[in-house]
Amino acid sequence: MPKAKVDGIEVEFEPGMSVLQVAELAGKEIPRFCYHERLSIAGNCRMCLVEVKPGPPKPQASCALPAAEGQEIFTDTPMVKKARHGVMEFLLINHPLDCPICDQGGECDLQDQAMAYGRDDSRYAENKRAVEEKYMGPLIKTVMTRCIQCTRCVRFITEVAGVPEIGMISRGEDAEITTYLDKAVGSELSANVIDLCPVGALTHKPWAFNYRPWELKKTESIDVHDALGAAIRVDSRGPAVLRVLPRVNEDINEEWISDKTRYAVDGLSRQRLDRPYIREGGKLRVATWPEVLDVVAGKLRAVSADRVGVIAGDLQDAESMKAGLDLFRSLGVQSTDCRQDGMSLGGGPRESWLFNSTIAGLEDADVVLVVGANLRLEAPLLNARLRKRWLQGALRVGVIGEQNDLTYAYDYLGAGPQTLSGLSRQRNDFVKALKEAKAPAIIVGAGALSRTDGSAVLKAAAGVAKSFGMTWNVLHTAASRVGGLDLGFVPGAGGKTAGELVQKGGADVLFLMGADEMDLSATDAFVVYMGTHGDAGAHRADVILPSAAYTEKNGIYVNTEGRVQLGARAVFPKGEAKEDWAILRALSERVGKKLPYDSLDQLRAKLFAEHPTFGRIDYVAGPEAAAGLSLASLGGEGELSDAPFASPVKSFYLTNPIARASVTMAECAALASGATKMAAE
Repeated sequence: MPKAKVDGIEVEFEPGMSVLQVAELAGKEIPRFCYHERLSIAGNCRMCLVEVKPGPPKPQASCALPAAEGQEIFTDTPMVKKARHGVMEFLLINHPLDCPICDQGGECDLQDQAMAYGRDDSRYAENKRAVEEKYMGPLIKTVMTRCIQCTRCVRFITEVAGVPEIGMISRGEDAEITTYLDKAVGSELSANVIDLCPVGALTHKPWAFNYRPWELKKTESIDVHDALGAAIRVDSRGPAVLRVLPRVNEDINEEWISDKTRYAVDGLSRQRLDRPYIREGGKLRVATWPEVLDVVAGKLRAVSADRVGVIAGDLQDAESMKAGLDLFRSLGVQSTDCRQDGMSLGGGPRESWLFNSTIAGLEDADVVLVVGANLRLEAPLLNARLRKRWLQGALRVGVIGEQNDLTYAYDYLGAGPQTLSGLSRQRNDFVKALKEAKAPAIIVGAGALSRTDGSAVLKAAAGVAKSFGMTWNVLHTAASRVGGLDLGFVPGAGGKTAGELVQKGGADVLFLMGADEMDLSATDAFVVYMGTHGDAGAHRADVILPSAAYTEKNGIYVNTEGRVQLGARAVFPKGEAKEDWAILRALSERVGKKLPYDSLDQLRAKLFAEHPTFGRIDYVAGPEAAAGLSLASLGGEGELSDAPFASPVKSFYLTNPIARASVTMAECAALASGATKMAAE
């Protein structure tokens, strides 16, 4: 490998690296505003100036200068220091003195670098320029007078998000960053531009003037709004969660998160269930915990086990599902189900319901077939991975299902199961590419497997995957789904599915563990709802047991690729709400089937002993484990419907009780549906 010297330190580096990257290998800190390792190089802020020999006797922008064998790089010479002073002076010429009222204060790159690399005085006496504010939607607050034209936001929204709606207009002092036609940014990843903005030009509109960063307690956790399990940081003050920011996790989300993950947090404090309730005379009244537990226990004792059903919702942690399974199996209940959407998976080998390529591993695929999924709405971060691979010119994508804007070009093959079953007999460019592919993969979404013919579709998809040698991947939309399937939270011998339980006469007692995504209008059962929000389940419930949201408990979740992850408690449950497993533990005593654990650690010990998979935190088996999967055994016989595949996600911003309680998500959903006029209109 080539070598260079950085301030006298010899460093080996990989060919193609920039001078800035080589300097960082040597442990030197290079200031920068426009450069970002995940974006293209702009080279326009000039803050990363260094001196390089051999070369002209002047400072050079290290981010845009390729490193070469035998170079000598100097990062702290008088020439470099003077140049950085000059660059900082020019950046601050028009920058307003907004620090006391700027939401970026305390987290501002410009503040930090002005202290470290700037002058201690100002020689500029002229008037500062002012720039009109821009409208970028309900999420991004703009104060464009602060903008230093680093163009990070432009490059992110164009390159990563794939929605080129932000750009720079004019030149010189008149240069401005704006959205085209002054409309809202239409990407599900739009607010990542706020994290990228090195000054306070772009800040969080929903959180404006609500906090200072040093006031917040920071808790590392994981996201549950989809099945990817993005790494997040939950920032709280007192009993309230004030914001969610991304953490770096190269295997899942890199350093991005979706707008729903970030801004649905205001839903954590709205429409919350903070006290137990009992329905009397058609109306819910406040009750005590002993009262509601006695009522539920009495109902469970009064009916036979085959008339009791349990449905786990999409946001449940593994511990609560384990406790629920232990309790109701001890009562002889076989009608348990974690598949609210009726997905035709469960009971087979674990690899049959996993995303076996892994999220990061999808970047190694050269041909991908997407069946019954809208990746942009169901998993925006996964969609960004595919776009990243596509931009490299090394990926071809085919879609069977809905025709949507996925931010990259793809071959549209057809709408439904008939196209899928007949794919191997087709003669087109995509099928030819599949046959020649070295690393093909199939992604089967919930829209294909959650139908009445889901089992037959599963068999057809598995047949296609086998015939072309594709890696088998299932994309889930629920954070709890893989954990529930791993636990066996599916109907036992003679048990009913979730869809059967909510029909009239399906059950006498229906216990809902945060299940809100089903139509409960037909059921005539006595409904017990254990959950966090006044959503569909609570509206139908006869008894409400208030539980803790994902930011209010320590919990284990398993993402779509089978990675076991730990969620952490940032604040305590609201009011009299309890953690889910603790509610089930208390109920078990009332029904005479006391569960054998009194703490979360004891519960986890039993979980790990009976299901060792859950003890392998952050481990993912990958495609090697799926090599032995018998695709021929998946699915069942049946007639394929002519109905086209449809994604289960109709509104990206309203997919769960937390999001539906969020004012911010309601604004975004109205804008996305066209109910709210754009500023340009």
